[in-house]
Amino acid sequence: MSTSPYQGYVYAYPHKTAYRPLTPRRPLREVWAEERRDALFLYLHVPFCEVRCGFCNLFARTGASEELTGAYLDALDRQATAVRDALGEASFEVAAFGGGTPTYLTAAELERLCDIAARFADLEAVPLAVETSPATATADRLAVLAERGATRVSIGVQSFVEAETRAAVRPQKRAEVEAALGRIRAAGFPTLNIDLIYGIEGQTPSSWLSSLDAALAWRPEEIYLYPLYVRPLTGLGRRAGGSDGWDDQRLTLYRVGRDHLLANGYEQVSMRMFRRRGVAEADTRYCCQTDGMVGLGCGARSYTTDLHYSFEYAVDIRAVRAILDDYISEKDFGVARVGFEMDDDERRRRHLIQSLLQASGLDRASYHARFGSDPVADFGPEMERFAHQGWLEETPDVLRLTPEGLAYSDAIGPALFSPRVRGLMETYETR
Repeated sequence: MSTSPYQGYVYAYPHKTAYRPLTPRRPLREVWAEERRDALFLYLHVPFCEVRCGFCNLFARTGASEELTGAYLDALDRQATAVRDALGEASFEVAAFGGGTPTYLTAAELERLCDIAARFADLEAVPLAVETSPATATADRLAVLAERGATRVSIGVQSFVEAETRAAVRPQKRAEVEAALGRIRAAGFPTLNIDLIYGIEGQTPSSWLSSLDAALAWRPEEIYLYPLYVRPLTGLGRRAGGSDGWDDQRLTLYRVGRDHLLANGYEQVSMRMFRRRGVAEADTRYCCQTDGMVGLGCGARSYTTDLHYSFEYAVDIRAVRAILDDYISEKDFGVARVGFEMDDDERRRRHLIQSLLQASGLDRASYHARFGSDPVADFGPEMERFAHQGWLEETPDVLRLTPEGLAYSDAIGPALFSPRVRGLMETYETR
């Protein structure tokens, strides 16, 4: 196992590059027939942005006309009808609009997006998170979201230092960022999250602290600190990623940021997430380890016990446009076409990863209740290696990463991938 802290961000398991076309395609009615559907997550994906950041490897395109966004919403509406019919009786506990940048849509289009989501969940009764950007967080768009029940708005600032945003190919004026934050606060959302990135070329501990203090001035309920990754086909192109110097820079800045937030009234939820002390977590029955997700939109993924599925994924703009065109013209949304079939080992790995990478750790009783075994017995060599590195502490009740272990989350997560998933990821053709 490499000891570089930065192997990969594991926000879901298995990684999307392990998905493959399903043969035959799976009817959604069959996929969901035996699933628990009483505490689901609803996710709507909007694959449009005003600019493509240099570090971005998301499924997104820029420069979309209102004709294109309208056609996309038409397809999303058709997909919602097919999925709603396939699900039957279902209850949703959490909802989110992601992207891309959902607020790329106009205020009227956001109304329509909310109408589509409301066919599944009462948006005024469940937590609804929405991603935005400084350029698109306009008063009219925010007003729609506030009126329709959004409880959390997350804004990708990345840095308050203009030289750093230019280096990350995310040109923006600090005054525009501050104005957007003012509009978000004025709209009255219960939770504001600010995303920041460390490891940008030219960034120093001093400039990083400056960005952190600028964010703290808004007293956000949440702050996410992301290490910069440079991936294939992104605007930043090739860089000496994984070099000792860059690893050291990112790890130093992570520790500076972590310690600064802890000293300023925040608690650490994961390597990336920090929540202001005294702010309650959203009250929901949804559990990411065990409950399903219904994804709508071209870049969305859906999770069931036995199958994770989506549409094709790409980063290259030509491939993105081709997939998006196919989605917009699609008439049959009643099948799963690309995905990954989960077996018992993969379910255990997912539960372990989704739990262990949280600061609260893995509850051994919950794991035993689900699988009839203990994670140390199931993954003994990995747990022993993590403990030897000083990354893991074990009690009779919990397996939890140490503070140093949390710093190495992006190495620990990939180390728990199965040989099957690793093999699929290694043979994935980047496009």
